Amino acid sequence: MILRPATAAVRVATIRELESRAMAGLPDGTLMQRAAAAIAVSAGSMLRDIAGRVSGSRVVILVGSGDNGGDALYAGARLAARGARVDAVLVAARHHPDGAAALLRAGGRLHGTDDLVAAAELVAAADLVVDGILGIGGRGALREPAATLAAVARETDASVLAVDLPSGVDADSGSVADADRVVTADRTVVLGTLKPGLLVGAGAGRSGDLEVVDIGLDLTLVRAVDVVVRIDDESAAGAFDRPASGDDKYSRGVVGLSSGSGGYPGAAVLSTGGARRGVAGYVRYSGPSYQQVVSAWPDVVATPGRVSLAGRAQCWVVGCGRGTDEEARLAILDAASLAGPLVLDADALTILAEDADVRDAVGSRNGPTVLTPHDGEFSRLAGHDVGGDRVAAAVELAQAFSSVVLLKGSSTVVASPSGATWVALAAPPELATAGSGDVLAGLLGSLLAHHQAAGEVDDDAAGWLAACAAHVHGVAGGLAAGGARPITASEVSAALPDAIARVRGWARTDD
Repeated sequence: MILRPATAAVRVATIRELESRAMAGLPDGTLMQRAAAAIAVSAGSMLRDIAGRVSGSRVVILVGSGDNGGDALYAGARLAARGARVDAVLVAARHHPDGAAALLRAGGRLHGTDDLVAAAELVAAADLVVDGILGIGGRGALREPAATLAAVARETDASVLAVDLPSGVDADSGSVADADRVVTADRTVVLGTLKPGLLVGAGAGRSGDLEVVDIGLDLTLVRAVDVVVRIDDESAAGAFDRPASGDDKYSRGVVGLSSGSGGYPGAAVLSTGGARRGVAGYVRYSGPSYQQVVSAWPDVVATPGRVSLAGRAQCWVVGCGRGTDEEARLAILDAASLAGPLVLDADALTILAEDADVRDAVGSRNGPTVLTPHDGEFSRLAGHDVGGDRVAAAVELAQAFSSVVLLKGSSTVVASPSGATWVALAAPPELATAGSGDVLAGLLGSLLAHHQAAGEVDDDAAGWLAACAAHVHGVAGGLAAGGARPITASEVSAALPDAIARVRGWARTDD
């Protein structure tokens, strides 16, 4: 497994091990100085954007007792040496003494919080506030006086730069104990590699732009189960490879769909569109909406019959608008009896949650199953709400159902039963529109069929492909929205070819 700092979100316990290994081979203080240099560079770029310069700008550092406070103090010394006015407000009973001494030597100032009004006025007047309160070991909401100063920073025009992650955000889960007692950053300078809490949960909305800087951590030592992998265009490129010169429609993969119903024929059309605009070469449809599907997609083979009689496919997608009647139940059982990947979406998840025979059939099948719940469907399957730790929730459900779980949301989390996890972040808020999930299900089925045709897909491969599908679906939503335009699911579907072309632009070619 090759990990990139910009995509590998590593859990706290493992980060601690990596830092210890790195420090063992370096002179004392090297990692802190590397971090300080990176923070100062990032702060300088923000100040040039905010005030047009570093010299003469006003910087306030909120300093806690840990290493993040030391990193921030040394960074403040570098900024003070470049002419910035740097005021460090000490919000804890202790602080890093060498970092504080460096700041004073460079012309910076130290302030306590006995006069909290004066400290708040410094924050309110700042061009840039640097959050060095808590590090990755922080737990729970900010305490006073840090909570008050963080609130002042949120309510004024000051820009906020967080060191490693915003204070008050849990590094592993992204949970926030108190929305009024947490830092909201415009940018987070991330030291060494990403942390899961920057990507999921409430933390994703508190972190601003993420700037990952290398401080010398060795990611080759990290196990897959200790990482949440963020999917980007580069990492999705391998999933959406172009057809080879010798491919035909069958070798590119055949995907089957049983979706739609008398009440929801649009779900069949949309899911088929997601599949047809994906990378499989052939699409079969089996279900009650076959006439509408053929009308919209004349190149799809569509029949009203049973899944098991519809013809060979490398992957079946069942459930989008299919209903919860006996025919819908039989469609799941048919598809579950076939080898290869299976995607269960929407109504199929309701049946799965309620029907023990269907659960047994899905649990004993030969091939990976991908479940695609939103939060409400997750609750029906798991018997409880998602909670504050979306990654842990997805892993729990994946292991309970021996299936890959694609937990939809602004940060879509994908988990394999092995504990391997991925997150897709490309989706704009406009993608929260009726039918977009049907498009995603079809696209995912197309991708799984394509790769199953090329070779056996196991659970971990299916998880990666599911995350890549979610990423490209999000990219398509962004392209359709054009920045701020309301969109429909049909427009998301229409944007899929351009989204796939974009990620394919990252594909490596031999010289």
